Amino acid sequence: MIRLATDVGGTFTDLVAFDEVSGKISIAKTLTTTDDQSVGVLDTIRQAADDHGLEPRDVGFFVHGGTTVINAITERKGVKTALVTTKGFRDVLEIARGNRPDLYNLQARTPAPFVPRRLRLEVDERLDARGHVLTALNEQDVHAAATVCRRENVEAVAVVFLHSYVDPSHEKRCAALLAELLPGVAISASHQVSRQWREYERSNTTVLNAYVQPIIGRYFDRLEKSLVAQGIACAHYAMQSNGGVATFAQAGRQPLTLVESGPSGGVAGAVSIGAALGERDILHLDVGGTTAKCSLIRDGRPRLAPDYKLEWTRTSPGYPVQIPVVDIVEIGAGGGSIAWLDDLDGLHVGPESAGSTPGPACYGRGGAAPTVTDAKLVIGILDPDSFGNRRMTLDGDLARASFTAIARRLGMKIEDAAAAVVRIAEANMISALKLVTVQRGHDPRDLVLVVTGGAGPMMAAKLGQELRTKATAIPPYPGLFSAWGMLSAAPRADLCQTFFGPGCAETMAGVADRFAHLRDDAAAYFGTSGEAEIAFHHKVEARYKGQEHSVLTDLSTNFQYNEFAAAFHDAHETAYSFHLPDTPIEITNLHLQAVLESSTVSLPTIEDRSAGPDDGRTGERPVYFGDVIGWQTASVIERDRLPIETAVAGPLLIEEATTTTLVLPGQVLRMTEVGILMITESV
Repeated sequence: MIRLATDVGGTFTDLVAFDEVSGKISIAKTLTTTDDQSVGVLDTIRQAADDHGLEPRDVGFFVHGGTTVINAITERKGVKTALVTTKGFRDVLEIARGNRPDLYNLQARTPAPFVPRRLRLEVDERLDARGHVLTALNEQDVHAAATVCRRENVEAVAVVFLHSYVDPSHEKRCAALLAELLPGVAISASHQVSRQWREYERSNTTVLNAYVQPIIGRYFDRLEKSLVAQGIACAHYAMQSNGGVATFAQAGRQPLTLVESGPSGGVAGAVSIGAALGERDILHLDVGGTTAKCSLIRDGRPRLAPDYKLEWTRTSPGYPVQIPVVDIVEIGAGGGSIAWLDDLDGLHVGPESAGSTPGPACYGRGGAAPTVTDAKLVIGILDPDSFGNRRMTLDGDLARASFTAIARRLGMKIEDAAAAVVRIAEANMISALKLVTVQRGHDPRDLVLVVTGGAGPMMAAKLGQELRTKATAIPPYPGLFSAWGMLSAAPRADLCQTFFGPGCAETMAGVADRFAHLRDDAAAYFGTSGEAEIAFHHKVEARYKGQEHSVLTDLSTNFQYNEFAAAFHDAHETAYSFHLPDTPIEITNLHLQAVLESSTVSLPTIEDRSAGPDDGRTGERPVYFGDVIGWQTASVIERDRLPIETAVAGPLLIEEATTTTLVLPGQVLRMTEVGILMITESV
């Protein structure tokens, strides 16, 4: 059986296929088709068939990740959406939160809601905070809301009632009525999307889920029909933001769980690479054509973002959503990021990207602005004739020409201007990596840096050197790593529910009972009657009495309060650099991570090549390391011909189909027995 994964990025669409019998891995890479991303997916399948003999009918597992959901939100291309909510609460989306993203920045503005006020419709009903009915649901108000939705040609409705996370009965009845009255309209009820407190965050989450639900439904339907027509008729899965996979049908009901679909595949893959290295603490960086994304993995599990926000900036609090998302810091810095000068001749890189159309200047597709890829070509890291698995020839003259204006304004040579662009891009990435490590109480020196993406390995050695990580690792197929990582992800569900109680032994009995119900819900989600096939991880959000925000804490399966309290104090110390052992603890939320046991991709052991380092050498190329070191000759080696567990001194350029890895002077490279490149500093 073949396990097949496709990942749609901002610039490229990637494919990785793994034959479980032979262990053979096939890859494909095409430019992303922005008008209809499914076309690019089919292009990669056809390319893999032509180049590697991939037989679609042999595919028994298909998983897909992409940018459909995030693009629909950021480009405001979702559907016309209405909100039906408790009487008196239609303006929750407008009021939002009063806190600013940057305390002293008075320019901050709350972003506009995705539902205009005329489509925020009120229904008379009310529960108290314990779920007791204060006012019964007025079904005539529901009928009136449906009439407005028909008149306005609404395509999706979000239903959010006060305190429905405690008792969803009113929401269930309202959603059922709306489904009868509005056939063909997508209905999202908040209890189906989030069972957590905080009215604004839950409302925003449900609205965004409704906003993209018809979009992702049509996309999955179109993609599934195309796959079946190609002969891929197995179950189709989507990569979720929590690092697991779900069927198209499951993901279609909660499409917001796909908001960080592609990047989460890379994180899942980084967990597998860490396991192969015997390392449970990993710092992962993925650098693609448009963005760089970094995340932290501790104790073999990725960290989930405690308060994920879409479109957060220093002047906008963004849109908070209550869905489980791998904690990823993303910046606009990738191979296609455009270099530019401000009015004071300050040099910047990104966040604007050349994308796939027209792409960097060296692509010869009409782009003229200098990019990081152009800079890498100018300073010798990229080979113009072997780029993109030799499917594309880069134009060095166009790359140099793109830097002419910057070099002239700064009074530099062209190669110095290009090197400066690379240094700025690297500095931006180091700042992002420190956000998920140093600023959260984690020392990079305790971590292994795993770098992926088409542009990542070219910068990896410098980043690892600057952060002084234990080692820098480049896994196999780094240019398609998010797709590879999807094959290492298992079906997963994250169930969260608000639960208030004081920290004490009596409360832990209630916690244990509620987790038992959540485990039953997880088993029902996976369609299995027993828990033996599911691995559970229990977590609790808690805070000191009087605090506003909570800290996520691991909970052992014996549910002993003393163990939990000690773990909470440690977690608070890590997050805020202090703990208050004599202050009472309050529990606020329960989190259950459920992972279904399933087969995943593995790294096969490479046969011992019994060769010296020069046997894989294909030539050499001058590389510019800045005005201090200048040009140095670097040996060029094919990755597939590197000897196993043999130290090779830099400077080196390791070439493969989808990327090039740079090893700096003073560094040493070795390849592990499963094909992972390890870069360390010379002793």
